[in-house]
Amino acid sequence: MLDWSAVQPLPALWLVVTLIVFLLASWVNAKAGRSPFLHPVLVSLSLIILLLIASGTGYRTYMLGGQYIHFLLGPAVVALAVPLYDNRAMIRRIWLPLLIGCLSGAVLAAVSVLLVGMILGLEREMLLSLAPKSVTSPIAIAVAEKLGGYGSLAAGLVLITGALACLFAPWVYRLLKVDNPAVKGFALGVGGHAMGTAFAFEYGVMAGAFAGLAMAMTGAFTAFFLPFLVVLLGL
Repeated sequence: MLDWSAVQPLPALWLVVTLIVFLLASWVNAKAGRSPFLHPVLVSLSLIILLLIASGTGYRTYMLGGQYIHFLLGPAVVALAVPLYDNRAMIRRIWLPLLIGCLSGAVLAAVSVLLVGMILGLEREMLLSLAPKSVTSPIAIAVAEKLGGYGSLAAGLVLITGALACLFAPWVYRLLKVDNPAVKGFALGVGGHAMGTAFAFEYGVMAGAFAGLAMAMTGAFTAFFLPFLVVLLGL
């Protein structure tokens, strides 16, 4: 067995490993015809988990290098404002349907998962961890912990939700004959948060812009109404 103890704490190690693994995952996804089953985030996530387990590396040690990529999430999200600005005329024209669609999607996502969980008899902490599954990880973790759920579980559920959104979205679009890139992107942003937004850019810049808008709106709506919904359902 390899002795990783000497190199584990090196911040640059896991930064380089993360970048290499993601590039490898992107290459695999391209060779597979951009299959959602082999989404780069899913593949790289799985490979890094296996590497961490094999090397006996803890999350805190990994984040010595991963923190640099994590820091770039903020600027990356802000950069989504650029395509939004380019499409501002269309957004102003259809702001009401966007508002209604996003609010409906956010409420339906939370209500449906809570009702199904309650029917299945899940514990309160599990339900509160499931509730914010359709928003981006930082918001989901904060909301789940504030309500009394498990932040780490919420983060994992967010990833699963995003992966499923990327997986089923192409089939749903074909079934419903959806061709408008703005509609495709907005739906992915509402249901698939950051992973859906990244996937939406494969349909074009406009799809990515509307996905980013939907992701931000869904996160804001969910953080606002979820505490009231929890009280309403008696959790």
